[in-house]
Amino acid sequence: MSHEGNDILDADQLHTYYGKSHILHGVSLRVGAGEIVTLLGRNGAGKTTTLRSLMGLTPPRQGRIRLFGQDVTGWPPHRIAKLGVGYVPEGRKIFGHLTVHDNLRVPAATTGRWTLDTVYDLFPRLAERRTSKGGQLSGGEQEMLAIARALLLNPRFLILDEPSQGLAPVIVDEVMKTVVAMRDEGIAVLLVEQNAWLALRDADRAYVLGDGEVVHEGSAAELAADEERVKALAGASLDTSASAAAS
Repeated sequence: MSHEGNDILDADQLHTYYGKSHILHGVSLRVGAGEIVTLLGRNGAGKTTTLRSLMGLTPPRQGRIRLFGQDVTGWPPHRIAKLGVGYVPEGRKIFGHLTVHDNLRVPAATTGRWTLDTVYDLFPRLAERRTSKGGQLSGGEQEMLAIARALLLNPRFLILDEPSQGLAPVIVDEVMKTVVAMRDEGIAVLLVEQNAWLALRDADRAYVLGDGEVVHEGSAAELAADEERVKALAGASLDTSASAAAS
């Protein structure tokens, strides 16, 4: 069944390599308008490689990528971003020597709902810390800054890699509320998340990767209801105490 027309992302049979290592073996996934889709899997399953393939950072050698109905296979990352794709990579990649305010002025201004003022409204903590250097922020504040910076491009599609990594549960909750708010604003979201419980709670649909292949796809709620299956597929527990213990 084709969903084209309503699809923000339609990736078909991606094969991606690092040098001679064949990492992705025919990965296909789609994200519809106004949808949160999560990509789960054990460490080394190919989740980050999938995101890097979609962004043109590690272009697939085979397969096709369509964004907003347009074939973008082989496009460079800046051209993909310009279409309206915001990418928050693992590790956040903010500028530690710049203030919060200057970090937010790095993206070229675009017209739309997201401006410095609306981003500060969304993240009051960043407004309070606007003169602090990026390197002085807590992990949660850095994650907010990375998301805020992506929002200033007024994306129609937001790709997030491990937004909860290393954050305390209360901050993780705040970050995920923001992700849900993005969807409610009509932004489609593709979320890679180690914390399966967290991702499945807020997502509409889920894909699970295993050794560079999609081994499961379906409703996030249905997968969340089957804890044994999540453990088997994603190597993760749905128990939130696991994330609490890690923080």
